[in-house]
Amino acid sequence: MRKPIVFVALFLFTYSVVIAQQSTQTINSKAAAIQSKLVEWRRHIHQNPELSNREFKTQQYVLAHLKKLGIETQTMAKTGVVGILKGGKPGPVIALRADMDALPVLERNDLPYRSTTKGEYLGKEVPVMHACGHDAHVAILMGTAEVLASMQKDIPGTVKFIFQPAEEGAPPGEEGGAALMVKEGVMDNPKVDVVFGLHIESWIEEGKVFYKSGPFMAASDWFTVKVKGKQSHGAQPWLSVDPIATAAQIINSLQQIVSRQQDITKAPVVLTVGKINSGVRNNIIPEELEFAGTIRTFDTAMQEDIHRRLKHISENVAAANNATVEVSITKNTPVTYNHIGLTKRSCLFWNRL
Repeated sequence: MRKPIVFVALFLFTYSVVIAQQSTQTINSKAAAIQSKLVEWRRHIHQNPELSNREFKTQQYVLAHLKKLGIETQTMAKTGVVGILKGGKPGPVIALRADMDALPVLERNDLPYRSTTKGEYLGKEVPVMHACGHDAHVAILMGTAEVLASMQKDIPGTVKFIFQPAEEGAPPGEEGGAALMVKEGVMDNPKVDVVFGLHIESWIEEGKVFYKSGPFMAASDWFTVKVKGKQSHGAQPWLSVDPIATAAQIINSLQQIVSRQQDITKAPVVLTVGKINSGVRNNIIPEELEFAGTIRTFDTAMQEDIHRRLKHISENVAAANNATVEVSITKNTPVTYNHIGLTKRSCLFWNRL
């Protein structure tokens, strides 16, 4: 029987928490029994995506499922959900985590369960789509909860099911995501000993699970650069201090940080500008421009060096054009580091598939 990625990923979560004595055959049988449900859940969530900190319907969908299973539930971080399953034997507290939010992306396909949902992002109406697999992640964790709830008496310790909102980042001016869940105590009462998570990828061959110990996913920082110049008519550019031309030079110069100023043989680095906003008419040179992007790093020293260089380059290129800049950099998420010993131990279970 062919196994979709979400089905195999269910095993990943299950094997991470079930006692070693539990037979592979039993676990496979229980997982196979809910495969059709898993597909149904994933398609429902895909068809009803919600943006960060706006996962209200998804929250209720998850809560209803966990309560049906008899799992203790609580809400936090505005739209997050936590389920607590106390096993029948003493043992550690293991958390399993999935993200819930979608992106402001237009879905371009003819799938019967494609998203036609609209949402609001930065004051604009936008299409909404699960373009990053979070719909599958939620379904996987729902399925894992169902399997483990049926095995409750055999589980040593406690399992926490963490459905995290706003993984893509809370809207400007709002708190959200993992940071807010931690702030509100998701790692306490009972205190979590270890967390397992996963992420589906379209390039991974069906039926396979990829894993890596140590640093696995890069730290993610956000930056914004506001360029301030002088407005003039587009027919008289000599009267302006053009923030668009200045920003273009800054953006081009920022590419040198990765290609010429970082030792990428030590660790990979990414610096991407993903948004530019400026102007109101095609014949007016505007007074201001704002561009924003992301920085991805695995090394803390390199991360700090990039922050310094980004600010230095922006300020000096702006000064060379008689403009000024305001640079803001926010450390969003730290490096995802997979514990070496736990990764090896988990692999013993996964390799039994």
